[in-house]
Amino acid sequence: MSLDKINSVINTLESHIENHNLSKPKVSKSDIAWHIDHSLKVVNNVIIALQNSDPDTFKNNFSFLGKVFFTLGFFPRGKAKAPKHVKPPEIILKEDLNKQVQQVKTNIESINSLNKNAYFKHPLFGHINKKRVPHFLVLHTNHHLKIINDILKK
Repeated sequence: MSLDKINSVINTLESHIENHNLSKPKVSKSDIAWHIDHSLKVVNNVIIALQNSDPDTFKNNFSFLGKVFFTLGFFPRGKAKAPKHVKPPEIILKEDLNKQVQQVKTNIESINSLNKNAYFKHPLFGHINKKRVPHFLVLHTNHHLKIINDILKK
């Protein structure tokens, strides 16, 4: 999966910032701002982890569960809890979302220059290397975009 696809889902996320304060409790406990902020934090944190990883310590231990979700092309709703470091703050400002989008766009550009065994450690899927990262980021972001779209449905 290409970086163009990541940029595309980020642009879609960015287009929803104008609706950041909308919510629909029957769909999600969280408002649109939460889903955008969380998605952006995940992208930024994953790329920073890739940049800081030691490729020599990469283990090809991608889990069966990871292979299943990557093959299915989606994550089920309501099954996972966001780790603390990618949880949005109580109050999410529009300016902060815009700032994070700019950070994400800059960080995405750095992926191509990383070692092929740059990786991040996912709590359920194991080590996810540079090759699998674009697919993971698109799947994760699309998961939250689907929720955002359901919140926006009349």
